[in-house]
Amino acid sequence: MPPATIATPSSPPRKRGSRASDNALRPLDSRRRGNDEREETPTTATIREAIRGHALALGFDAVGFAAAHLAEEARDDLREYIGRGYHGDMGWLADTSARRGDPQTLWPEARTVVVLGLNYGGDDDPLAALSDPERGAISVYARGRDYHDTLKKRLKELARWIAARWPSELPGGLPGGLKVFVDTAPVMEKPLAEQAGLGWQGKHTNLVSRALGSWLFLGEIYLSLALEPDAPESDHCGTCRACLDACPTNAFPAPYRLDARRCISYLTIEHKGPIPDELRPLIGNRIFGCDDCLAVCPWNKFARMTQEPEFLPRDGLTAPMLAELAGLDDAGFRARFAGTAVKRIGRNRFLRNVLTAIGNAPQPSAELIGAARGCLDDSSPLVRGAAVWAFGRIAGARDLGAAAAARRDAESDAMVRAEWRRLAPVEPVEEPVEP
Repeated sequence: MPPATIATPSSPPRKRGSRASDNALRPLDSRRRGNDEREETPTTATIREAIRGHALALGFDAVGFAAAHLAEEARDDLREYIGRGYHGDMGWLADTSARRGDPQTLWPEARTVVVLGLNYGGDDDPLAALSDPERGAISVYARGRDYHDTLKKRLKELARWIAARWPSELPGGLPGGLKVFVDTAPVMEKPLAEQAGLGWQGKHTNLVSRALGSWLFLGEIYLSLALEPDAPESDHCGTCRACLDACPTNAFPAPYRLDARRCISYLTIEHKGPIPDELRPLIGNRIFGCDDCLAVCPWNKFARMTQEPEFLPRDGLTAPMLAELAGLDDAGFRARFAGTAVKRIGRNRFLRNVLTAIGNAPQPSAELIGAARGCLDDSSPLVRGAAVWAFGRIAGARDLGAAAAARRDAESDAMVRAEWRRLAPVEPVEEPVEP
């Protein structure tokens, strides 16, 4: 999925919350000893700016600081999101909602969150692949190396430097005085990034940066040391609704609200079963994620190409041929997508996506028809079911009738049988008899 595109509920623009009054949450240089004597420690401003400078030197593109506390409005948004069922079958969102909604529930010692961003923007049109139905469109973020590996490695490098630089202020070092998180942890990273001034959550619920546009990976370092927070970013969407109008599946019930159950990123990445029948034709040739709402944002006029080599597209991942992908076995899938985010969903879910794209081809080639036919006997019921749907849309009546006669009654899986039944009545087409 796009990094945090679908995993975090939407959050409307917020007013800056009041600072916590608890002494433990105050910046270190504002605490006093007896007789009103100040502690002889580095100022928190010095520490904060040193961290910011070193993070930028390590290659991070955005750095901000927020108190380890989320406004009640963010927690309300999370409860509403889950209550409406917008999270679909991402049960882990509901299971971790208490920790996700409060950084200090996740880690009670947390006082400051350092929010860091890495730019993954490309240098070409992110939606270019949508115009070629023989090819698959893969989300920009997944065309290079899996960002989890790159981002976490860099976060740990910064965390080790912080722990070594201020051991007395962060007793226990790493992990005792600070902890590192990427989006696999229960962290509401977009509201935290907004609080830290990196950007704001747009009407599509993703983070928008005035300096970098839509293309940011986010990670966090939680500190047990209280540092002065940066000013939060305000909303700059205005009356624009480009992202809402661009969504192929109408996944936004309202501005700043996302129903993941209709989101193509969710359907092609997080969703484990068959894609709902009514949404399949709307997916087009998107086979892993969707960038439409991100790509049309006007703030992308300030976006720039990533300087991180590992985020650059691999050969063959920008717009791969669908027929070729449909022929991958498990070993071939693993080899082709090793080290990428695509590998996380596994071969069967990926081929489900590929076959959905094949079924949406308006003028399918013989290669696409053959690829769908070849998957009708796949060992995975998920793949077979998707192949039935695709073949039913692009094959001729004679081929479809023959395939149904050979497989429909013998199919052992109920889900696949249901796909065949949707094509009924499909009967073999007899060849005309010469007089």
